[in-house]
Amino acid sequence: MHVDTAPFDNNDLRLALKYAIDREEMVDKILRGYGTVGNDMPVNATYPLFDESIPQREFDLEKAAEHYKKSGHDGSPIILRVADVAFPGAIDAAALYQQTAEKAGIPLEIKREPGDGYWSEVWNKLPFSASYWGGRPTQDQMYATAYLSTSDWNDTRFKNEKFDSLLIQARAELDDAKRKAIYSEMSTMVRDEGGLIMPMFNDFLDAYTDKVAGWESNPTSDMMNDKAVIK
Repeated sequence: MHVDTAPFDNNDLRLALKYAIDREEMVDKILRGYGTVGNDMPVNATYPLFDESIPQREFDLEKAAEHYKKSGHDGSPIILRVADVAFPGAIDAAALYQQTAEKAGIPLEIKREPGDGYWSEVWNKLPFSASYWGGRPTQDQMYATAYLSTSDWNDTRFKNEKFDSLLIQARAELDDAKRKAIYSEMSTMVRDEGGLIMPMFNDFLDAYTDKVAGWESNPTSDMMNDKAVIK
């Protein structure tokens, strides 16, 4: 969601949409169980210095309805744009989301876009769309790429001076405990104020035989982080 564009410039509406998504159902039905639930931040326990004590946002229709009512939204359809290329299973995921949002009284409308041109004409252009992100080696790189105010790929238009300052501060902090605390504060800011709805993280599944030489596991992408190519 673009946090600088109506109706997503209202944090209560953003929170309503975050509480209205059933993360467990997404993992079970879209990822077939091969993944973990997300917490509306772009990092999880696989990242160094991740704070696992941050409360997990749960699927809560009552809270979704409460925040939606508080937002004062006029009841017009909230358009979520999606395409097959957004991520595998994106169309089905959007349909599940629409169903749960409806139970909270949130009028979510799914607009299916063509895959051709989706990344140039929809993602990072229109205010509410589905997408995927590949992992980054460190939290610093993930946040600098997509949440720093000046980032070209800031696809939620999240711009927060304090967040930017904390990101720079964390780079210079040599004490791991203090650095972890900084990242925890940053993650919480994105979770509670940002425009990201992160329902799930997918597992990367690789299959190969003992006839393949030089295979090395890489946690950031499938096929040895795309270094292996099947011809």
